[in-house]
Amino acid sequence: MKTRYSILILIILFAFTSAYAQEQSKKSKQEQKLEKQKQVEEMINSKIFLFEGSMAYSESGKPVNISSGPNTVSFSPDMIKSDLPFYGQANSASAGYGTPGGYKFEGKPDEYSIEPSKKGYTLKAVVKAVNESYTLNLSIGTDGNANLNVYSINRSSMRYNGEIVKP
Repeated sequence: MKTRYSILILIILFAFTSAYAQEQSKKSKQEQKLEKQKQVEEMINSKIFLFEGSMAYSESGKPVNISSGPNTVSFSPDMIKSDLPFYGQANSASAGYGTPGGYKFEGKPDEYSIEPSKKGYTLKAVVKAVNESYTLNLSIGTDGNANLNVYSINRSSMRYNGEIVKP
């Protein structure tokens, strides 16, 4: 009889401790999410951050994993520096001859704006280089995940998935 009570007490204690552990886990996940949202908001307010791409999509829509190569764009109101791969098509002969293989450029943006959106923020930037103009549209989620669309005069557009981080 005593062993039955002992087993019953152990089962009840186990149930309470596992429920408590799950509740603590949920709280820590929520705290981590809130901390990440705070970091993203700080980066957006400073207008200075780094986009790190993980996947690239050409106009044909074929995904390419770019997490191991050059895959960044540094954003600030004073300078944008891009080092992204390019898997699309050149629209003119001058786009492929003597130019870097990817979206490799840097310059002071002619336009740089960040606006709040339904699910986070939207950044629009325009950078002009020699014989080229780049328009960058970056959609940023409150969790730091981001989608970058790059439009060029001489090349087809590309889309990149990744996240923003502190430089």
